[in-house]
Amino acid sequence: MSKGNSTRITDEVHDYILAHNAPLDAVQRELVETTYARLPDQAVMQSAEEQGPLLAFLVRLIGARHIVEVGTFTGFSALAMAQALPEDGSLIACDISEEWTAYGREAWAKAGVADRVELRIGSALDTLRAMPAEPHIDFAYLDADKANYVPYWEELVPRMRQGGVIAADNVLYGGGVVDPGATGGAAAIREFNDRVSADERMESVMLPVADGLTLSRKR
Repeated sequence: MSKGNSTRITDEVHDYILAHNAPLDAVQRELVETTYARLPDQAVMQSAEEQGPLLAFLVRLIGARHIVEVGTFTGFSALAMAQALPEDGSLIACDISEEWTAYGREAWAKAGVADRVELRIGSALDTLRAMPAEPHIDFAYLDADKANYVPYWEELVPRMRQGGVIAADNVLYGGGVVDPGATGGAAAIREFNDRVSADERMESVMLPVADGLTLSRKR
């Protein structure tokens, strides 16, 4: 049985990947560096550097005009996606922290995309449930509290238009998902992964990008 690609992603290989991806622009780079400098204990929550160009690529690829992000932190992923939107596009960013998202607000303004981003502070589940029930979302990025991944999924899927894409981050949870006895966040992600792979409303593929990224397309 095939074991797949045997390339190990060492630090050197990771640097090589970044060198051959679209580079971060000045505002993106400043935001990444500011996050690590000012929030060193929380910076692990920031989307990986290679995910910014990937998310922007996906937004452009499907012609997204309406994006929902669940979990914004300091706004790097929202910045990358908002920059990829057309001028009349919109991104609803859901988070619970005014402190962390303040960095994002500043970066979105510097990049000239603040008018495309609507930040909603509070329960993301409440925000999603208050949205129109009919399919209207083109692209969604899920990168929030792992315990609620399944409820977030169940709110997002009916609201995705046909051909719309959900990108879910951290689906490998540092490798913890392979443990049948997993607890906490790893157990929640195991449940989520099983739900996604069995959901006939979507077609999905799990990729070993950063901490694991699942892309799901509405049938």
